[in-house]
Order: sequence, then structure tokens, then C-alpha cells
Amino acid sequence: MSTPVPHAQIRVLLLENIHRSAVEMFAELGVHVETVTGALKEDELIARLEGVHILGIRSKTRVTEKVLAAANDLIAVGAFCIGTNQIDLDAAQKRGVPVYNAPFSNTRSVAEMIIGWTVFLARQLGDRSREVHDGQWRKVATGCYELRGKTLGIVGYGHIGSQVGVLAEAMGMRVLSYDIRSTMAIGNARPLPSLEALLEAADFVTLHVPETPATKNMIGAPELARMKKGSYLMNASRGTVVDIPALAHAVKSGHLAGAAIDVFPEEPETNSDGFKTELRGLANVILTPHIGGSTMEAQEAIGREVATALSKYLDGGSTVGSVNYPPVELPRATRTTRVLNIHKNVPGVLRDVNRIVSDANANIRAQILATDADVGYLLMDFDESVSPTVADQIGALPTSIRTRIL
Repeated sequence: MSTPVPHAQIRVLLLENIHRSAVEMFAELGVHVETVTGALKEDELIARLEGVHILGIRSKTRVTEKVLAAANDLIAVGAFCIGTNQIDLDAAQKRGVPVYNAPFSNTRSVAEMIIGWTVFLARQLGDRSREVHDGQWRKVATGCYELRGKTLGIVGYGHIGSQVGVLAEAMGMRVLSYDIRSTMAIGNARPLPSLEALLEAADFVTLHVPETPATKNMIGAPELARMKKGSYLMNASRGTVVDIPALAHAVKSGHLAGAAIDVFPEEPETNSDGFKTELRGLANVILTPHIGGSTMEAQEAIGREVATALSKYLDGGSTVGSVNYPPVELPRATRTTRVLNIHKNVPGVLRDVNRIVSDANANIRAQILATDADVGYLLMDFDESVSPTVADQIGALPTSIRTRIL
């Protein structure tokens, strides 16, 4: 703790075939990078994390409390995707491990897939393609429609949902939205006051919500029954959001004219594993293997976005982009020594830190503190002549969780 860890001694482990752009960015920093093409199970991950400072994963690797408790050298985790439900965020926070994700980089890729789905569903293109592959020639117009003039209902009007709305309007669709937060509508999109109102009004419903207790099975039998007869449901958000058996029944009964699903409650860990769902074989149902953000452009951008955030944390202590710590960023002056301190959020911490600084006759050039209910995050810039024992004494406080010299 008395001196910064040189880049050459920093170890980064990237799992699940994370894009080369991240590897290249870390390599430019001079850190040691190790890559693994697939996900790791809990015991395998614990063994591989010995001596690792930064872990990068996608959606399949689960970073549990047990993993975090065993990873004594781990200082940060990067989720090279949008979702972070595969990581125990509370346990990571309590152990001084910020978690970063990529909320922006795959927005366009997912939005374009949704628009593609609407065309495929409205024209039954999936069924027609399969029939021709099987040697059948069924040229029909019954049940096939243009998108122009149809209504798209967007549940979750965030980065992706709002982009879907923009593209849908370009196709001549009317756009409605529902979100639990107040959001600014883009273009001619019209927010509705309730999920029920949206389900009853939309010809197409697309879901863009996170995985939370509140969103588990938020689209079940009652919600499907509210949807217009002959409408369509699309889900590229989280697999737990839709009650799959209820959706299968709604399609089989003819209440829904089709569906497109990219995410499932349980998904295979590798591409070689088999997959079963009640939706297989149903007419006008598109099933894809969690590929909403799987484009070369999105994966390259995600690699850069998360690697950039992790690099800024490694060198400057920035938590901008972290999902489990308050956002803190402090411009760095020349000829200073920076100390990062993560601590329990209890009264008297800053008093104790300042006492140590005062007793050492050290000069603070800049200081910023942010807290939430459980932890405090403190960055301090000292004159570069400050004694390294100051950081040691701050780290020895009973309230300290992690202290680093940057």
C-alpha cells in the first residue's frame, strides 16, 4: 500500500471471448492480460482469480459472494454487457470492488434487431423462409401487414427503448411508451401512465427493462390477456421478465399473432449445450440465442467503453460508470500523490482521516468524498512529498475497506 502497484504487476483476466479492443487497450497500459474464451464455474473462477486485480466478464460468468470473498487481490470488475445481475453487487461494494458495465455501446444493435423483428413478425417471414427451405411454396397474404400506421408500445424507455422509438417512427409507426421513471419523449412518442394502458393500445409490444424483483414475470397470463388480439410480443431485455409458458399458451390459442424472444429464464452456458423451451416449433415465433448486442460494432464499442472505465479507475480512482458506487471523478494536478480510500459510511471517518493528515503535517491539494447508505468513497491529492505512511495509517483505520495509492 505504501507505493502504487506498477502497471507491469497488474493482472487482468478477461473471460467469455471479450472483444480484442479491450485486450488492446489494457495492453497499451502495460498491464498483463489473460483471456479465456468461455465462462468459468464458481470453483474454477476462484482458482483463476488468485493474484488477479481486474476481472472482465459478459453474461454467463457469475461473480458470487463466495468468489469475491476469495479474490483478495481483486480491485474492480467489468461487465462487458449491459446487465449486471450476474454479479453480487452488494458483496462487491462491501469488499471495495467497483463494478462497471456498458449501458450505451450495444444500443443501436439491439434497436435494429427489434425493428427487424417487427418486419419479420408482421409478414410471417420466419415461417415462409422455413417452408421454402423445407421445399414448400406457400405464397399467402392472409395475416400479413405493413408496419406503417401500426402502434408500437415500448416498455422501458431508456437508451435502447428510445432508439427503438426513433427507428419505428421512421417506418411510419405510432409510438407509445411506459416507464416507471419520468422520461423525455423523443420525436412523436407518447408516454402512457400505466403498463395496462400500453398493452391494451399496442399492436407490437417490446420490452426493455432490467432484471429486478419488480420485473420478474411482469408479462404473465393477465398481462398477455390485456394485449390486443392479433398483437405481437418482443423481449430482448431479460429472460425473467416474461412467463414463457403463459406466452406459449397465448400464441397457441391465437390470442397473439406471434412473438420474438432473445432471452430466456434459463440459458445454456456454452454454444455446445442443448436448449429447450415451450416456444419451440410455434408458428410465427422467432427465437434467438441472446444475440441482441452481438454485432461486431457493438462488441468492439463495449470493449472500449468498459476497458476505458476500468483504466480510469485503475489510474485515477474514477467511479463514473460504476453501478455499485457513487460517481466520483477528480481532475489530477501535477506533482501530486493520490490516495483512494473506501470505507464504511459511519460518523467520524473524515475526522479520523484528517487527523492522520494533520499529524503528518501533510498538505491536501484536493479532496472529494461521496457516500451512499453503506460506504464512503474518498479521493485525496497530496503534495507529492507526502509520506507513504499516511496512506498506511488511513488504511489501518477500522472503518477502512480498501486504500490504494494511485
